[in-house]
Amino acid sequence: MNKTTKFIVVNAILAAMYAALTVATSAISYNNIQFRVSEILIFLAFFDIRFIPGLILGCVIANFFSPLGFIDVAFGTTATVIAVFGIWAVGRAAKKADRALFTVPFIGAAANGFIVALELKIVENLPFWLSVIEVAAGEFAVLMVGAFIFLGIRKVKPIKRILSWEW
Repeated sequence: MNKTTKFIVVNAILAAMYAALTVATSAISYNNIQFRVSEILIFLAFFDIRFIPGLILGCVIANFFSPLGFIDVAFGTTATVIAVFGIWAVGRAAKKADRALFTVPFIGAAANGFIVALELKIVENLPFWLSVIEVAAGEFAVLMVGAFIFLGIRKVKPIKRILSWEW
């Protein structure tokens, strides 16, 4: 498989996984109190920038199913773009150090907490600071679980090959 085909296929599968996980757990994936399980996939950005398009596309698709509609596509995707590029920058700077994986929950919680809270204030007139805390807490909890998952699986040879794009 040539590099372009591989890039397209991997990102299409990743987008489908993110969207499917979000929609399948939609009861806990949207609004101010959310535990979006699919967000664990954003750890892939820590390892390689080539995973980012699939993560962003998956978020776009998932947010079309949001009860808030198109505005969630705009705000939620903006939060994801900021988060994944921040995560990628940390991963690149940290040279993949194990402890750097634990910065991901803070980046994801900050990006999603503030941006989604702003969206909820505009659309549903929910209290901004309370929404920041609620969204950030849910994101942080999910991503802490993800940090431990990736800490455990990143050294498994087949996973290591996927994360380093060597297949």
